[in-house]
Amino acid sequence: MMERQAITQLGKIMDLLWDAICVVDAEGRYVFVSASYERIFGYKPEEVMGRRMIELVHPDDRDATLQTAAAIMAGHPQAHFQNRYIRKDGQIVHIMWSARWSEADQVRIAVARDITALKRAESMTAALHAISEAAHAADNLPALYEQIHRIVGGLLPAKNFFVALYDARRDEVSFPYFVDERDEPPPPQQLDSGTLTAELIRCGQALLLSPDSSTALSLPVHGTDAAQWLGVPLTCQGSTVGALVVQSYSSATRYSEADKELLQFVSAQVASAIERKRAEARLHHIARHDPLTDLANRDLFNQQLEAALDNVVRFGGNLALLYFDLDQFKQVNDRFGHHVGDLLLCEVAQRIKSHLREGDVVGRMGGDEFVVLLSHLQSTADSVAVAEKLRAVLNEPFQLAERRLQISTSIGIATYPLHGDDPRELTRAADYAMYQVKKNGGNHVRVAAAQDIHILGMPDLGQMS
Repeated sequence: MMERQAITQLGKIMDLLWDAICVVDAEGRYVFVSASYERIFGYKPEEVMGRRMIELVHPDDRDATLQTAAAIMAGHPQAHFQNRYIRKDGQIVHIMWSARWSEADQVRIAVARDITALKRAESMTAALHAISEAAHAADNLPALYEQIHRIVGGLLPAKNFFVALYDARRDEVSFPYFVDERDEPPPPQQLDSGTLTAELIRCGQALLLSPDSSTALSLPVHGTDAAQWLGVPLTCQGSTVGALVVQSYSSATRYSEADKELLQFVSAQVASAIERKRAEARLHHIARHDPLTDLANRDLFNQQLEAALDNVVRFGGNLALLYFDLDQFKQVNDRFGHHVGDLLLCEVAQRIKSHLREGDVVGRMGGDEFVVLLSHLQSTADSVAVAEKLRAVLNEPFQLAERRLQISTSIGIATYPLHGDDPRELTRAADYAMYQVKKNGGNHVRVAAAQDIHILGMPDLGQMS
């Protein structure tokens, strides 16, 4: 009688323990679990009796768990073995086990401690450190986005993940990084487009949605028939600059409030990292581009010309350099003011860009002088056709500040290898050909003549125009 009371009392004591007591037989089937099992794993004790323990272990941890179980049964107790289980509600829990084998009873007795919160804290600390490192190590924004995806994927399921960024000046949401198993990246959209991503950025509040959520039914998501959707705003200096979003097409992957809190925790660091990299990219762009027209400046254009020359020297091909000067541009500035002159330069830059192939390069050398690099030509004669087309395009009237203006253009052409094999020779030959056009009245295209090749050592005649 006393022994039975002692056993009953022991059971009550075990049920008071915060950790769970688990007993499984030689086949790995539960024969006893204490009351705390339900708190940790989500199942009532009667729901797991007779069930194989391994069925509840996370699939990625099953092999290691079975190996450890075999070692315990071979007489090697384990005090700090860790693995992951799938709770009844689908969430993942991290467990640290202390276990040993009872040969006499032919059972494995183990104590399970839930260390999910500890693991989450460790993961968040590691994630913050990794994001900070990525912000400094990544060479560019695409590389940073890939690193962020990898880091977020270490915290929660992120097979489908995207970064959305908001440009307040354009009132536009873009998707510079979009990885999805079903859909392609969406085009840029206005903030009032009515999509879930745009709404998240507009309101600046994290959203956790499932098929049971009423909000999910009223707003379209980026992701066809996504079953789970979790998005958090990216906030920097008090402004929402974008969003991080993960989504799932399977009911097996469910996001929780804990996942939302975790993603929110790292989002501030992510936003700072992205803004820092964007600022670096802007500074790098400014240093290599003309501030008025946003074309390549002299230094960048010369680098691109040098790279193109290296390519044709190695692999063959034709290359042409076009040197432009706007005729009577000084009169435009004198008559209408520099503001109108600046507008004209910007419009000229856009017209030239819009009539070139994707691989061609256009730059501004300063003042009213522009240069165009034509690569992958079938023959050098093609450069004349392109130049004549551009001259005709630039001769068409411009509507600027309620004024209708019309200009003409002088264009000089130098080609590789006829007129030189380095950037300096080609530039000076094209510049000199353009100068000859201007000297003869302008509004014409001229290919550098054979005698123009011998102009090395003369002053930069382009400045005389």
